[in-house]
Parts: sequence; structure tokens; C-alpha cells
Amino acid sequence: MKLLLAFWLACAFSLLASSLASAVIVEHTFRIQNTTIKRFCKEQVIVTVNGLFPGPTINVREGDTVIVHVLNEGPYDITLHWHGVFQRFSIWADGPEYVTQCPIPPKGKYTHKFNVTQQEGTLWWHAHATYLRATVHGAFIIQPRSGQFPFPKPYKQVPIILGDLYNSNVEDITAEAQVSGGGPNASYAFTINGLTSDLLNCTEDETFKMKVKQGRTYMLRMINAALNNDLFFKIANHNFTVVAVDASYTERYDTDIIVIAPGQSADVLFTANQPNGSYYMVASPYVVNLPDFDTNIARGTVIYDNALPSSEPLMPILPPFNDTDTAFKFYTNVTSKVGAPHWVPVPLKVDEHMLITIGFSLELCDSKNASNKTCAGEFGDRYSASMNNESFAIPAGIKMSMLEAFYNNVSGVYTTDFPDKPTLNFDFTNLDNAYNKSLLYAPKSTKAKKLNFNSTVEIVFQNTAFLEGQNHPMHLHGYDFHVLAQGFGNFNNDTDRAKFNLVNPQLRNTVGVPLGGWAVIRFQADNPGVWLMHCHMEDHVPWGLAMTFEVGNGPTPSTSVPPPPTDLPKC
Repeated sequence: MKLLLAFWLACAFSLLASSLASAVIVEHTFRIQNTTIKRFCKEQVIVTVNGLFPGPTINVREGDTVIVHVLNEGPYDITLHWHGVFQRFSIWADGPEYVTQCPIPPKGKYTHKFNVTQQEGTLWWHAHATYLRATVHGAFIIQPRSGQFPFPKPYKQVPIILGDLYNSNVEDITAEAQVSGGGPNASYAFTINGLTSDLLNCTEDETFKMKVKQGRTYMLRMINAALNNDLFFKIANHNFTVVAVDASYTERYDTDIIVIAPGQSADVLFTANQPNGSYYMVASPYVVNLPDFDTNIARGTVIYDNALPSSEPLMPILPPFNDTDTAFKFYTNVTSKVGAPHWVPVPLKVDEHMLITIGFSLELCDSKNASNKTCAGEFGDRYSASMNNESFAIPAGIKMSMLEAFYNNVSGVYTTDFPDKPTLNFDFTNLDNAYNKSLLYAPKSTKAKKLNFNSTVEIVFQNTAFLEGQNHPMHLHGYDFHVLAQGFGNFNNDTDRAKFNLVNPQLRNTVGVPLGGWAVIRFQADNPGVWLMHCHMEDHVPWGLAMTFEVGNGPTPSTSVPPPPTDLPKC
């Protein structure tokens, strides 16, 4: 018996040592800089990391430590966010400006250091200041530490970053948003891995090409980095199998189309099982209730090894741009793979119930600024956005981030009275209320919802019809959440709870809340600090479609927010 015990202890220590030995430090230097690129036969200046668009791919294994030295050699303030990385007890590395840190000024620097634990799959990183993420972004890929997937290992893994390209630099984009009182003008073109479509003028050599071998299975690590568009994605004559979303494994879901909202990611298998030839891969916009949008598509080519150089690629049949049925089917049919690595069961006891209305609103323009070009919204007022009739804004003249205020117990930077439900109860999705002046105006505020450490939170996101509304992909920093249900109309607490999936709902960090509909999420607040939750349509954030959670410290120093790093940027 003692020999058997000694044997098992030796095995356990061996496994532990092997596990610890397998974890490494992955270190990068990111130089933020202006870079000249050539698109559409002309040069333009964009902000990049290390001169690359998209930026460098970070490859790690679960359990690794990541160190990124950010050197701001560009002309603008910037922060970087590691989208979907939990940042467990490393919140100072999360990145959203004025929430967890002040921006890195030109000629400034900051080192992000964090562990990547309890998750694997495809995530991404991007700028989190003004519209800089249009060109400052890249893939963040977490390989399983064991090297084994819960599905047959693919022949190759290929990052596919869907984005868009604007015909001006980022400051011009921001200026457009300020002048219009809304978001930037429609992008000039959608992109696949930074390259445009050969459908556009002067772009024949500016398209993404993917070589494949017949019979091989490839994993596309897909990311939607576009500023303001959900996207459809198809490859002519090929089908897909979804195996993960937002770095969480799923049951295999077979489909001929991928639908992906801004901020979301997906791991998708496809087998090169067609005759030798060439096939277009296409990203096209999914848009509802937006009259002015980019009607272009991004088009790359899948080329079989033995395809003739003269072979004309086949084009897939694309859905209508407003095909909500297809989008909703995809978004709701994916389920988690129970028992897969890092799978988390749904917490059944709920401590905090919240109903959060999300949508557009207005901000009054008084007589002093009525002639201001930003006062170009309905009724001569400024466009805005809100959650529970609170429109998020950082106060002018702020001297520290919200997280610094939390850590140092400084008052006056934000309050903790974000409401659990809307101030008024009304028919949220009724278009008769779209221009109801008694409901449209929301005050600017900097508010957080206070949560106890380890409490479980359930949120019903209810989209509104204000100003006729839009889809809203809602992203929560610091956590994954279970998506229990999604639907249309007003959420009905008596009947819609029967639709909750409490067995194998998908785990995500970004959920699409449909126009005229709702989504329900649930998460456990076991990561202390001040965490941002916001719409990932980039033009909705400066309008105010955001709020924060203040999650209290745990009972021990190891479950509390650590001291800030010495090089944390100052406001």
C-alpha cells in the first residue's frame, strides 16, 4: 500500500513538474507607429503595431505568462486591450482608457504582464482609445497546453481577421464622428487579413489567398475586427464545423455560413473536399435599420494545390444584407461542449438580477452650442446612447482611472448607483416610442454597479426602439458569461424563462442583442476590480453605450486587486 501511494505521489509530482515546466514567458515589444500602406493604388497613413496591418499574432499555450512592452511612437494617446483574456488578478493589464488605466501618451510606454489560464482558443487584442482599433489589432491564439483538441487535430490553423478599411486616418474618422454627432462614415472596404477585394478598382493584387491541399481539414481562427458591422462569411461550395466561439469549446455545429459580430471570434473547421480549383471566400455585411452602410464585400480566394492558374474562382451565394433569420439561427444554435477543457457549468443560484435597456438616446444642445455641428441629431440635439437611461462618460479633467480610484478608495471619480432596472417601464420595442421625447433623453454619468466578490449576476439585455434602434454586440471585460436565451420583442419574465438553457449554453465574452429583441446572460463575479461592459459597435461607445461593474475584493490578498505597476501611465 505504501509503495502504491509512493508511486501515485511520484506520478502526481511528475505531472505537476511537467505542467509547470511547460508554461513559458511569451514576450513581445509593440511599437505603435504611423505607417504608410498602399491600397487602391494610392498611399495612406495608418496607425499600426510594428508596421503591420493587421498587427502581430500572439501565440501562447494555456498557462503561459505574457509580457508586452508597448512603446507609443505614434502621434496619439493609446491603450491596448486583450479582448476576452480573463486577466484574473491582473486587471491593470486590461487596457480600456480611463477605466483601468490612463492612456499611454506619445513617447510614453507601458508593460502589460498577465497569465493566460483556464481558457484556450481564439481571442484578439486591439486598441481601446478613440477609433484606433480600426488598424491597431491582431490575433491572440491560445493553444491547449496538452497539444490536444477535443476534436481531430486540423492539418493547419489559419487566422482569418475580418475588418474594414477607411479612406482616411484615425483622427479624421474621429472628427467625422464628432461632426456628424454619430459614428464614422461607412468604411471604404471590408478586409480579410488586411487585404481588400479584387472587385474594387486597383486591388487585383490586394486580396488574401489561401492555398489548400485536397482532403485536408483546416481550422480557421476567425475574428471580427470591423468597427461597426456584423459579418456573414462563406466559402463557395464548402461547409464549416464550428468547434469554439470566444475561446470556449462548443458542440460541433455544421453550417454553410458563419455569422460573427464585432468583437466575437470563432474556431471553424473546413475540409478541402471539392474538385481542384479556386473558390472565393467572402465576408459581407449583416445590417439592419442602417440606410448608409458599406455595401462592398471582402473577397479572398481558396486555391487548391493543383488548380490551374487560369481557373476562375467560384462565387458563393450570399444572403441578403438584412437576413436576420440566418443570423439569429447561427447565434442561437451554438451550444457549449460539456466536459471540454475549461467548461464551466451554469451557476444556478443568482444573487443579482438586472434588466438593462440598451439603445440610442439624445443629449440636449442648449442655446450656447445649438449651432455646433455635433447638434445634428433629431430635434436639433446631439445623438447619444444609454443603458437604463444612463449615458456613460468619463468626467472632464479626470486625474486617475476608475480602477485607481477603486484601489486607493478615492471618491468623486465615479459612483456605484448604476440602476438594476430602467427608471421607467414602457413598451421597449414598440416603434411608436421611437421618437418619444419624454423617453429619449439620458443624462451623462460615470456609474458602476457594485458587486460582492463571488456573487452571481443575471442580466437581461433589452434592446429598445429608440430612434428605430440597431443590433448591439455587448462585450464584458474580465469574464466569460453563459448566454441562457435570446429572443425578440419585450422579455417576458413569466414565459421567457422557460426558454433558458441551463445545461449547455454557449460561453461568450460578446453577445449580439438583436434589434427589437433581448438576450440573457449569467456570470460569477470572481475577479475583483472595475470592469467595463459596452457595445462593440465602435461608434456607440463614445455616444455612451457602456457601464462598469465594481467587483469587490475577495477575502485574501491573493483574491484582491494587486498594487498597480510602477509604470502605469498617468492622466
